[in-house]
Amino acid sequence: MALRLEDKKVVVAEVNAVAAKALSVVGAENRGLTVTQMTDLRAKARKQGVYLRVVKNTLARKAVAGTPFECIGPALKGPIVLAFSNDDPGAAARIVKAFAKDNDKLVTMLISLGGLLLKPADIDRVASMPTRAQALSQLLGVMKAPIAKFVGTLAAPNSKLVRTLAAVLEAKKAQAPQAAGSN
Repeated sequence: MALRLEDKKVVVAEVNAVAAKALSVVGAENRGLTVTQMTDLRAKARKQGVYLRVVKNTLARKAVAGTPFECIGPALKGPIVLAFSNDDPGAAARIVKAFAKDNDKLVTMLISLGGLLLKPADIDRVASMPTRAQALSQLLGVMKAPIAKFVGTLAAPNSKLVRTLAAVLEAKKAQAPQAAGSN
């Protein structure tokens, strides 16, 4: 069923608004997927905060014009579903990669991150990007390491002194019963 001009304008405006705020986009060919499979993919995407939309290529080119994803325009060929990551740059790539493992008819055609068009083979790299929480915990670990090492260095002489005194005390305790037994 063909879309009326007003409907096309609504679709272009909706996709443009999402693309303007998105962190990354993954385009995958969905030729041969059943309605049930697409519904399952949409449900998984919705749970991860990924906007998923099947859009005609001409409308998609108009929608991404003026956004950081304008670079995907020439790569839009064939039936493509676009997955926009809103909160986590790797979320759309993880969804598409995981779904493609079970459904070989979903084939990654394009990836764009930070306004750069990447090769479809780069989906593994983008999918392995840490989430915001993981990145923050890694950053915290890196920031905490020098402080922990510094505190360890400051405490080392004191702990060495305590260990030495404990060893001397143990040696004296061991000598005391021997001295009492020789009397």
